[in-house]
Amino acid sequence: MKLGIISDTHDNFDLAEDAADFFEEKECDKVVHCGDVICPATADIFNRSFDFFAVRGNNDGEWSLKDKVEEFGSWMGNIGELELQGIDIAVYHGTDEEIADALTSSGNYDYVFRGHTHRKRIKEVGETVEINPGGVRLPFQEEGLHVVVLDLSTGEFDFHRLEE
Repeated sequence: MKLGIISDTHDNFDLAEDAADFFEEKECDKVVHCGDVICPATADIFNRSFDFFAVRGNNDGEWSLKDKVEEFGSWMGNIGELELQGIDIAVYHGTDEEIADALTSSGNYDYVFRGHTHRKRIKEVGETVEINPGGVRLPFQEEGLHVVVLDLSTGEFDFHRLEE
């Protein structure tokens, strides 16, 4: 099973469209958005052939975002949990570093997906791998939006930069 991971698209429709196209091209079965989608129109871009999951980011203030995601996917609230092929995954935007660190160090998850920092990062704590795909480029950053494709069968994953 292939799982796409994305975060912090911040209403960049072009990049969200590129990401959704990329996930379909890579034949992802499921896509997880780690928050800061922002508006329902951006979420609707992910209404594709894959199953879609999203958590609330600190900038996801529109209540209709939840309703839009639930039309075609799963809204997971502030913190979500997935169990796929016997693999336990926590999903959290990452607004509070103490919560993100607690999820990663708890030993309860094989993976923790998070965002918020707009910087791609892998962090391993014990048997848990925390994956942050990054986000749209902020004014002080050189690095652009990345997405991750994780093969749950093998545990292999790759970052893919989307051009801005």
